[in-house]
Amino acid sequence: VQLTESGGGLVQPGGSLRLSCAASGFTFRRYAMSWYRQAPGNERELVAGISSAGGSTNYADSVKGRFTISRDNAKNTVYLQMNSLKPEDTAVYYCKLDQMNLWGQGTQVTVSS
Repeated sequence: VQLTESGGGLVQPGGSLRLSCAASGFTFRRYAMSWYRQAPGNERELVAGISSAGGSTNYADSVKGRFTISRDNAKNTVYLQMNSLKPEDTAVYYCKLDQMNLWGQGTQVTVSS
């Protein structure tokens, strides 16, 4: 059972990134998934979640209207589209399989000019 994030990097304020989380070793379509982030000195916080079929999503207030979580169950992948990025979005972003408390290794997102 494994989660592997990708797509992080350095972007200027106002820019966009799309994170991907590839899942393996379990029946992906049966499980809700989430994205979390952790900035230096801060606790890990929930960014967004999506139900198993993708019909229900939820977001942290700080990212509503800017971030979009989605999934492709045929590709066993969950995505996080991040637009209008701000310096305060800088963090390591993790995907999580909620029901098994399984985390990926994380991908760094840095928003800076």
